Order: sequence, then structure tokens, then C-alpha cells
Amino acid sequence: MRTRLLPLLIVLMAAVLLALGVPLAVSVAAARQQRVVVDRIDDTARFSALAQYVTEPPSGTQGGFPDERAETLRTELARYYEVYGIRAGVFYRNLRPMANAPDDWGLPRTGVARDAFNEALVSRRSHDPEQVWPWQRHRLVVASPVIKDGDVIAVVVTDSPTGQMRSATLHGWLIIGAGEIAAMLLAVGAALRLTGWVLRPVRVLDATTHDIATGRLKSRVAAAGGPPELQRLARSFNEMADNVEDVLEQQRAFVADASHQLRNPLSALLLRIELLALELPEGNEEIASVRTEGKRLAQVLDDLLDLALAEHAEADVRLTDVGALTAERVASWQPVAESRGVRLVGACPAVTAWADPVTLSSALDAVIDNAVKFTPEDGCVEVTVESNGRTSTVVVTDCGPGLSDEDLTRIGDRFWRSAVHQNVKGSGLGLSISRALLEAGGGSIAYDHQEPHGLRVTVTVPRSEPGRVT
Repeated sequence: MRTRLLPLLIVLMAAVLLALGVPLAVSVAAARQQRVVVDRIDDTARFSALAQYVTEPPSGTQGGFPDERAETLRTELARYYEVYGIRAGVFYRNLRPMANAPDDWGLPRTGVARDAFNEALVSRRSHDPEQVWPWQRHRLVVASPVIKDGDVIAVVVTDSPTGQMRSATLHGWLIIGAGEIAAMLLAVGAALRLTGWVLRPVRVLDATTHDIATGRLKSRVAAAGGPPELQRLARSFNEMADNVEDVLEQQRAFVADASHQLRNPLSALLLRIELLALELPEGNEEIASVRTEGKRLAQVLDDLLDLALAEHAEADVRLTDVGALTAERVASWQPVAESRGVRLVGACPAVTAWADPVTLSSALDAVIDNAVKFTPEDGCVEVTVESNGRTSTVVVTDCGPGLSDEDLTRIGDRFWRSAVHQNVKGSGLGLSISRALLEAGGGSIAYDHQEPHGLRVTVTVPRSEPGRVT
């Protein structure tokens, strides 16, 4: 969840910073250029004031008369160009230069400079130049009219390079970019802390829910930080878990008590049936049927009591030689398999794991019993012990009819039996008891198809001590 929430927050923060940073960068560039334009306007105004008193030479002459003011203007323009590198000139209406620097610079027939000159001829200062960005090598042109006796007699034009202005703008942008990056890093750090603070109770709740779903009903959500709504949710979850555990405990107690209370009258009933059978002819079918059903009911009650105890009792987990224990169970079931014409083989190397030996033995008995029970004559049941690092497994495979995909999802449920195996002896509780016993010790049991046909049962127990992180 954090991997989905954090990118969303980062994208939103980046959008906000861009929304603030881009206008700021544009404003910085515009401010830099505006300062330059204002300086050029001041310069043109000063040159215009000097040019007002320069006498225009007679029409048709190539040079000007010796004029002290004209010489002063030329000197000022030359020094201006020498110091600042800005081309500047004062041009009459007919484009003849009154003074210019450098001497070979003149107005082009087209372009920005000519447009600014034409605007100044009508007594208007040229429009603000188009914005120059750091990646553009444009020049800034500013023109101001020279007015004498109410008439425009000439125009002052400055043509400025923009390298220094663009460098200053880029420097300002770099500062803004560095500030944006610093703000983004700070925002990411804050987002990490915020998402951690918000999602920590969710992670604890998720882990606790998983523990309860896997049978560890004592798990509860520990007190953690986070928003008040999530803290309230954690308290409500603990209350719900307490109520569920109480209900399940009452159910287990009822099953155990009912099973225990029913066993005594059932035993008395079976005893009376045996006494009644002595009074009837030997081989009476009705008595035999009643006796069989009574024993079946007694087995169901015993299994119910075992299931209630399995779900309630704490597992005695210890370091166990799974290979040796499995080999012992295979040897115990060997006579039963032989009596049914089934080959029972085991590959049981020495493998250790943390398990309750009694629980693991009971689970293996139930699994091997089912495998032998449903394997046809001349079939084979294989029991293999393996280790894959964190867990040890006992795999029991048979070549029986197997189960459908739907049956695989239900196997291990209480009293469930496949529709095609209803006539096989059993209560439908053996695998439920095995699963409850294994889960109490941190183990599990899984079922799958065995190719080409049959069932594959995998009993898994941890190799590390429960509750210890490896």
C-alpha cells in the first residue's frame, strides 16, 4: 500500500512545486530583462539629450560641420561601446548617422532594430523587446526619439548583447532549481514519515489478521501510533477478535462436553446391544447393523473430542528428527498396507525441524491411513522426507482415484467426504484434526493432484524455532 500511496504524494508535491517554480523562473527572467531595458532607456534618453543640440549638416553633404556637441556625442558613444560592448547610434530620419559606435554599424533595412526606429519616428518609444531566454542568442534593441522644437529630428538606437543577462537569468534559475530540489527532498522525507505514521497501524492490523486467519487466535493488534481513526479501528478489531475467540471457545467446549457426555450413554447402549445379541440367533443381520452403526457413532464422538482438544491444546514444539519419526510411522503402517495388497515405501533421510512429535505422528497416521485406504490393490504409496532450507516436508503420494479441483478446495473440512467415497469407512474428521494439530505448532498441510492420477499430500513443518526470526 505504501508503494502506491507514496508515488501519488510525490507526484502531487512535484506538481505543486512546478506550479510555483515555473512562474517564479519566468518572473526572474522577466525582471532581469526589465532591468536591462530600463538601463538602455536611460542611456538612450541621455544620448537623446546630447543629440538635441547637434546641428544637422546641409542636405546633400557627406560629412558634418565641425561641431563641438557632435564630437562630444561621438566620444560618448565610442566610450559607451568600448566599456559596455553595446552598439549605439543616433540616426537622422533619412537613416544617415549623426554619430554611431562602432563607425561601421548602421541600421539594417529590416528586422527588430528597423522596427524600433520606425516606432520612434512617430514620437513613441519602442515596445518592450520580446523576452529573451537563456538558450536564445537574441539581442535587445531599444530606440528613443530625439525631439527638437516639437519635431522628431533623429532616433537614438541601442543594440545590446544579452550574454550577461542570460547568464544572470540562468544563475537565478539554478538557485530556484536547487531550492526546488531541496524542497522536494524535504517533501519526500516528510511523505515517508507521514505514510509510515499512517500505514503502520494498517500493517500491524494486516499481520494480526493473517495470524488469526492461520489459527493463531491469541494474536491482537498492539498499541501503535497513527491517526485516531486507525487507533479506534485497532481497538474495535481487538474487541471483535476477543468476541470471536470467546464464541469459538464456547463451541469447542460444547463439542468436547457433548462428546464426553454422549460417550457414557452410548457405551451403555452398546453394552445392552451386546447382551441383546446373546438372546438372538447368531448372525442376526439387524443386530450386526445396529452394532456397526453404534461403533461408528462412538468413533465420531471420539474424533469430535480429539478435534476439540486439538484446537484448544498448546503444541509441545521441540527439535525433532522428522526423518526418523516418518520412518517409524511408515514401518507401523506397513502391515496394514500389505494386508490390502498395497506397497508402502519410504525415503526418509535424517532431517530435523521444530514440531510436536505427537502431533506430527498423528498427522502422518491420518495421511498415510487415507493414502492406503484409497489406493487400489497392487498400487503404491510413497512417503518422502525433504528439506528446502526454511522448512522440512513429508510428501505422501498415492495412485488412487484422486480428487477433483473442487474437492481439493474442501478436503480437510469437518465431516466433509468426497461424493464418490461415501461408502469408505471414516468420520470425515481425521484430516481436520491433523490440520488443527499442525497449525498449532506452526506447520501446515496441503493437497494437490498427483500425475497421472492420485493425491499428493504435503506436510510442512518449520526448521526454525517458532517465534524466532532467522
